[in-house]
Amino acid sequence: MRVLSIDPALRKTGYAVIERQQEAGRKAQYRALTYGVINNPAKLRQSACLVAIREELNDVIRSHSPEVCAVEGIIYVQSFKTAITMGAARGAAIIAAAEHGMEVFEYAPKRVKQAVVGKGAADKQQVAFMIRALLGLTETPQADAADALAIGMAHFYAKDPNRVTALADQPSSL
Repeated sequence: MRVLSIDPALRKTGYAVIERQQEAGRKAQYRALTYGVINNPAKLRQSACLVAIREELNDVIRSHSPEVCAVEGIIYVQSFKTAITMGAARGAAIIAAAEHGMEVFEYAPKRVKQAVVGKGAADKQQVAFMIRALLGLTETPQADAADALAIGMAHFYAKDPNRVTALADQPSSL
């Protein structure tokens, strides 16, 4: 199974495609097929940023054929303007996935950190370090890409019936 995972933001959207392989009687193996950050310059209009996010994610989807999408849920922000901007970026990402027929699952940031680090208050460096270790990466990914990889791993962990998680709530499907 392949999952497209997204950490949406207007200027730096993290993305990843992770594949899970499991043979009968063996432990699941996870492999990052691609990951990175969609960087939109500060001078680019918001509408152009949203188009860029959608188009770049469409390219990733066409190249790697993920089956489902996992996206970071809405977080508390201090201003309505920031919340609206983040929501717009999130919407562009979800539309890209939905246009390809993917079911989209949402994960709260604390749940993602709990899944990969073991504590919901982990910082970005801890998340990146654990992602590098869990996926056997040769280098530590940029923070936004590491967050996207962590969202993907949280999805796999949430869907694994053999894995016991500290959080009993199920992800919401959009």
